[in-house]
Amino acid sequence: MQPVLAAWLALSLLAGTGAQEMCGDPPSRSVPAPQLSPEERLSPHMPESLRCDACHAIAFQIEEQLRRAEGKVGRKALSESDYVEVLERSCSQGWESYGVQELDGEKRLAGPGLPSQEPMTVMVMGGPWPGRLSKMCHSYVGEQGEAQIYRVYRQGPAALRELLCHGAKGPCAGGKAGGPSLPKALQNEL
Repeated sequence: MQPVLAAWLALSLLAGTGAQEMCGDPPSRSVPAPQLSPEERLSPHMPESLRCDACHAIAFQIEEQLRRAEGKVGRKALSESDYVEVLERSCSQGWESYGVQELDGEKRLAGPGLPSQEPMTVMVMGGPWPGRLSKMCHSYVGEQGEAQIYRVYRQGPAALRELLCHGAKGPCAGGKAGGPSLPKALQNEL
């Protein structure tokens, strides 16, 4: 009897009918990986449509690193050399926990500090995403300056995201969160 049961189980697994389906659980569904455009796969720059998400990820990582550093000194303000070091470390980290997911035909960056996506999606990680995030982070620090970033961070939790992401030149300024900041017609002109 046991060889027959083992054969049935093996055949049912090979045929795609697992034990869970036999017990009344809903059938599993196939989830395709996001289809990335040549720009999304090959460009060294963050695609325009993902810059708002990327900015939020960067702000989150900077906030986390600064919060940890201040926690080590008892929540006191960090010295200039300390916050400069923390910001450099924030931008130079690996960024491997970030990737791209597609939900309802829209690609979004996903990872720590970003809104969670549909649990049944495939996330494309690695590849160009860590380098793009690091490059954007260094760019923000260079444009704003370490002192201003730290001063704004000390103002409260949303202040840094407002400065980096939602200000007049921020990637989230003119459109919906995660969307391009320029209308598509203007983007095509550029």
